[in-house]
Amino acid sequence: MFYRENGQFKSSYRADVALFPIAQDRWAMAGLLALAFIAVPSLASDYLFRAVLIPFLILALAAIGLNILVGYCGQISLGTGAFMAVGAYAAYNLQVRVEGMPLLLSLIGGGLAATVCGVLFGIPSLRIRGLYLAVATLAAQFFIDWFTNRVPWVTNGSSSGSVSISGLQMLGYRFDTPVQKYLLCLSIVAVFALLAKNLVRGAIGREWMAMRDMDVAASVIGIRPVHAKLTAFAVSSFIVGVAGALWGFVHLGSWEPAAFGIDKSFQLLFMVIIGGLGSIAGSFFGAAFIVLLPLVLNYVPHWLGLSLSTATASQLEHMVFGALIVFFLIVEPHGLAKLWSTARQKLRLWPFPY
Repeated sequence: MFYRENGQFKSSYRADVALFPIAQDRWAMAGLLALAFIAVPSLASDYLFRAVLIPFLILALAAIGLNILVGYCGQISLGTGAFMAVGAYAAYNLQVRVEGMPLLLSLIGGGLAATVCGVLFGIPSLRIRGLYLAVATLAAQFFIDWFTNRVPWVTNGSSSGSVSISGLQMLGYRFDTPVQKYLLCLSIVAVFALLAKNLVRGAIGREWMAMRDMDVAASVIGIRPVHAKLTAFAVSSFIVGVAGALWGFVHLGSWEPAAFGIDKSFQLLFMVIIGGLGSIAGSFFGAAFIVLLPLVLNYVPHWLGLSLSTATASQLEHMVFGALIVFFLIVEPHGLAKLWSTARQKLRLWPFPY
């Protein structure tokens, strides 16, 4: 009864294709943004910012980038961690080698470097697909891991291989406290989520989805496979590169090449599968699930009076991840986003069965 379109008439094409055509969705999104920008900074603790909110936002941004490639264009990638590493190290080198480099330009520079790398490793997608493409992108992960470990220039000659960033500043404003870092990440993620949502709704997004559904038919009707696939790799790598720079600069502060290993690539792929392929909202659902699940597995046994070792909790976490991936692939391939969409449709009909 509360989620209905009755009386909401659309008198123009612009209104019909609006991002949120239903008034309740607009109110809910406005309330969510107000909660995120106003209520959370005044209520949450520093631990919540560092351990939950900031990792959630950055991983959601990386999942959006991966979802564009895997969910919308249908190109399987196992090298997302490598593109995050390229963005992080490129932004780091811009900061330490260019005097007075603004933080925002460093983040964009990291994204552009990841774009170049993503396009180079995306070229094989013009000839191969499926498992073979996954192996090709996995080669990017191994190559970038080797490059960041063996080339001293990447780490500015650091003997330990680790690098660090301090004193984040943009437009004369410093980001030192967890609240300030949270607002920085939230602002960037909100902008990129809006751009990605509008991009997949446009002509280029329809090209990506046509290539995903049937590339031969898409090429027959005039869609250029080279353009569609490489633009998907470029946009995806740019967003992932910015997320990698944020992960290093804001969340970690100091890191080494192992921070962007193959585990990170698989973690992001799990987010997209669990959250929902081909859904911007699913990227947020998947990131929230991945960030919150370890905390739940750590706290629930204590609430129930059970004592679990750290090793057991870690193994249990991997087992739950694997079981949930199998569950979603069998029961609901479109993930948590599809369950949320189904719930919204139920609300539009409730309490009537028709």
